[in-house]
Amino acid sequence: MEAKIGNFFDSVAAFFGGGDHIPWSDRDTVSGCEREVAEAVNGVSDELKSESIMRLSWALVHSRQPEDVQRGIAMLEASLANSSSPLQKREKLYLLAVGYYRSGEYPRSRQLAEQCLEIAPDWRQALTLKKTVEDRIANDGVIGIGITATAVGLIVGGIAAALARKG
Repeated sequence: MEAKIGNFFDSVAAFFGGGDHIPWSDRDTVSGCEREVAEAVNGVSDELKSESIMRLSWALVHSRQPEDVQRGIAMLEASLANSSSPLQKREKLYLLAVGYYRSGEYPRSRQLAEQCLEIAPDWRQALTLKKTVEDRIANDGVIGIGITATAVGLIVGGIAAALARKG
């Protein structure tokens, strides 16, 4: 029952928000990546270890669990300084942007997507993410205005009703 309610709210949110095209990862994917990193730490090359950590970071920032997303953000921020190539930096910035998007920190996500585009101006994934973030920011602004207008209308209506009863 709880899952059905969650699916209902997800579908309503997707309808009003237009949805996004960023994939989700599940608990099994995260667990598999965690096992892979644990195995990679024991004696394989640094390159394989790095690839395993990137896969885990990807799974974490694409998770539906907020604590996983936060772990992914922390891992990526900690490893960003160790990026040896522009491609690696671009990938980490993109994953950070996804993590911040999933966390609801849209301005930060947009800023990171823009940094990706400075490295690779035609990168379709970053362009799509930036547009998704900007659409979400605009949509949240419209919803906020609608909520404010409704609240003001209710207050004004209440005042008018109270004045009508007195008069």
